[in-house]
Amino acid sequence: MKKTGFLILLCLTLLKTQADEGMWLPMLLGQQVYDDMVKRGLKLTKEQLYSINKSSLKDAIVIFGTGCTGEIVSAEGLVFTNHHCGYSAIAAASTVDHNYLKDGYWAYTREQEIPAKNLSVSFLEKIEDLTKQVDSALTGFSGAERYKKQTELITEWNAKYSDTAQGLEAKLSPLFKGNQFLLFVYRVYKDVRFVGAAPESVGSFGGDTDNWEWPRHTGDFSVFRVYGKDGKPAIYNAGNQPLKPKYFLPVSIKGLKDGDYAMIYGYPGSTNRYETSYGVKLKTDIENPTRVELREMRLKAMMEQMKKDPATRLKLASSYKAVANYWKFYEGEALQLKKYSVYEQKQKDEGAFQQWAKGKSEYESLFTDWGKAYEAWRPYEELRWYISEGILGSPLVSFGSTLTKLERALVTRDYKPEEVKKILEEADAKRTAFLATEDKASDQKIMATATRMFYENIDRNQHPSGFFESLKANYGDLKEESSYRNYVASVFNNTFVFNDAKWKDFMQKQDATTLQNDPLFLYVAAFVKNYDSKYYPLFQQFNGKNNDLGRLYLKGVMQQNGGKKMYPDATFTMRVSFGNVKSYSPKDAVKLDYVCTMSGVLEKYIPGDREFDLTPKFLDLARKKDFGRYIDKSRNDLVVTFITNNDITGGNSGSPVLNGNGELIGLAFDGNYEALSHKIAFNKDMNRTICVDIRYVLWCIDKLGGAANIIKELKVVQ
Repeated sequence: MKKTGFLILLCLTLLKTQADEGMWLPMLLGQQVYDDMVKRGLKLTKEQLYSINKSSLKDAIVIFGTGCTGEIVSAEGLVFTNHHCGYSAIAAASTVDHNYLKDGYWAYTREQEIPAKNLSVSFLEKIEDLTKQVDSALTGFSGAERYKKQTELITEWNAKYSDTAQGLEAKLSPLFKGNQFLLFVYRVYKDVRFVGAAPESVGSFGGDTDNWEWPRHTGDFSVFRVYGKDGKPAIYNAGNQPLKPKYFLPVSIKGLKDGDYAMIYGYPGSTNRYETSYGVKLKTDIENPTRVELREMRLKAMMEQMKKDPATRLKLASSYKAVANYWKFYEGEALQLKKYSVYEQKQKDEGAFQQWAKGKSEYESLFTDWGKAYEAWRPYEELRWYISEGILGSPLVSFGSTLTKLERALVTRDYKPEEVKKILEEADAKRTAFLATEDKASDQKIMATATRMFYENIDRNQHPSGFFESLKANYGDLKEESSYRNYVASVFNNTFVFNDAKWKDFMQKQDATTLQNDPLFLYVAAFVKNYDSKYYPLFQQFNGKNNDLGRLYLKGVMQQNGGKKMYPDATFTMRVSFGNVKSYSPKDAVKLDYVCTMSGVLEKYIPGDREFDLTPKFLDLARKKDFGRYIDKSRNDLVVTFITNNDITGGNSGSPVLNGNGELIGLAFDGNYEALSHKIAFNKDMNRTICVDIRYVLWCIDKLGGAANIIKELKVVQ
């Protein structure tokens, strides 16, 4: 790994105001940050945390799938992650007769482990600093052109450092808003098998009601295993063997107390801690309220059908969960940004920066230019989210939008015959995948409602030309919901997407006119192509300007702060955060304990309830206090969850929570409602990470699931 002077200087000269705050690159902690960790309670050396030449903690931390974290916990490639991270794989393995989501599942032998299609586990192999090379190649570019060139360079470098035959995948990541570029190379294993999960009544206990809330009693975990051939990545084969990892985490059941050291490794997805006041205002005024309203509409449409039929419930389970999770987040984020006066604090910081920037030509007009860029884009922000969260919120329309690439291939001469063939095959495969998960009833409701809401809420000047006039002429008054329902029913009844014979005929004839006249494609052309041709270029222009000014602003902030430390925003790259197990007081006269117990689970239990039901076996064990060696003797109860003040965000789901000795004490799975502003502003008093206690995980595996074979694999520290 290269360690240039620039890289070391950058990582050691940026700001961090609180020990709890910060998602640090573990390979470049710096002595001061490491010393802070030791003061908090860390007992490990820097090399034990991260080493290039020797096995270390970093070798046990994996990217699980495409958006979560997992950890290796045995010498046989066993992986722990969250239940919601494994949710799609568990749903895909389930049927109505063998519903592993609802009933849970445990593999008592290797032969019973179920191949998880399209699931991967990635290990970090090496990191290289490519800042000088990228900066050199970007010299002279700005705005949208710079962003386009940067995207091309990322693709080029990723391809250069990737090696499919060896399972190596490279990802070049811009850090500090493009002031630094690090290349992360991963070894990707694609033979991953589902080993076990408790029933959904455990893994999703509390459902939407308790999402982002503390107290919380969710057993949010699932178990998988990584396989390979001769220790190397390989596609699924019954003869593949469990991976022998470089390192795996010991598991501690010694328990914890308020104030104990806590460290979280993982892959936080994205933050924007250096957002401007302009960005905060756009988010709270337009983006979040719009996304909340449109997601609420989609959830209602899905739930109406899920309640009617178990098969539909299973089919839509994964999609519903994905939409619901961030529906509540966007609502809470806007509320907390306002509650904690983040907009005003940003203005204060920007005022100080502008005072510092006086007389510095590079920075003096920065915020004037930035304000103009936001003012020019603001009228189109609601339209942007109505397209992505509303119009494209329909699974059918989302699939239909992918056919625009096929149309280009059929009507232009820019593609070779073999390229057209490949695009046709891709479209056919996407259609097959779409049909496997499509629920027409809920989708028709989503499409009809989104179309009506677009008409009612979006500026008429931004409407697709002639669309609503045609709808009115053919289907009735635009004030009547039935007009939209009838129109959408016609689209569903007449599109060739649902007609195997017509689709097959189209694929054989490759007739662009058939595609262009299809009612679904006409809808896509009206909304998506209209946005892409008229308004997306304006967004690209705004985005390019925003990126340029953001990069310049952060460069100036570094100079302004004169050597104070700083951490980069999350970019789904390996990070470590540290803090403590810690209770808190969310409001006057209220103090929340740092743990939740089985007693609380039983208090919340509601027979037959969608969110708070429990199985008979679970109730029997819990009521008898049959907790075995996992009991917390000081409470005479089983600790289910706990909280820390670690700094995490989406992507950290499934991350290991470690004590000072590097032993696994829990799995991070959520944040608290009082700190949902955390992507933009970390609140040192309110921020809490919600974790499932490893003792509850092991109890569910051992006592509830009877999977002693899994427990035997672990290195349990008592």
